[in-house]
Amino acid sequence: MRLRNIPRADGVIKSHPMVVQDTQESRGNWENIFGNDRPVYLEIGMGKGRFLMNMAKEHPLVNFVGIERYSSVLLRALEKYDTEEYKDLQNIRFLCMDATEIENVFNQGEIRKIYLNFSDPWPKARHARRRLTSGTFLDRYAKILPPGGNLEFKTDNTELFRFSLEEIREKEGWRLDKYTYDLHRNDEMNQGNIMTEYEEKFSSLGNPINKLIATRL
Repeated sequence: MRLRNIPRADGVIKSHPMVVQDTQESRGNWENIFGNDRPVYLEIGMGKGRFLMNMAKEHPLVNFVGIERYSSVLLRALEKYDTEEYKDLQNIRFLCMDATEIENVFNQGEIRKIYLNFSDPWPKARHARRRLTSGTFLDRYAKILPPGGNLEFKTDNTELFRFSLEEIREKEGWRLDKYTYDLHRNDEMNQGNIMTEYEEKFSSLGNPINKLIATRL
């Protein structure tokens, strides 16, 4: 993915109070960062952050962390956070980092739930290990989730979704709990659903949204 560089992004990120600057020091320290022992939910590849911020509004007794690797995209999320709608949220933090480093940022059990929303499909077979639902990443998630911790994944890419279902089914230590190829027509799985920017865009075009929920055993 090629994104336009925004020169001021790094400065805004380094000075923003809701961005955790020293990711290495955060491991095992999330209760101190949030000032409480409430459960922590993580979104990997949060984009402009609407899903994460609306989740934080809807669930004030849960702490939310958003990871975004691109500084120009995180800048947009921080600008959204600074609006009247979101600026008072205290149960949210942001990280500018790559998802391959999550084991260095969170201890086992520090994250109760992981959200993956409209992740890069990496369509070429040789890039399959880079997909956020690959067995490689499932191993990483297992190192930060407790037994019983959950993974939720949404995408409009049916090929990626089928790949993800198979990866979870074949991966020892994981259980596939629920899935649907048309989230917005599945009353049970769509209950309480908060849409991302991409979800709203794709569903408005008539594209069905796929969703799965899995549990680390």
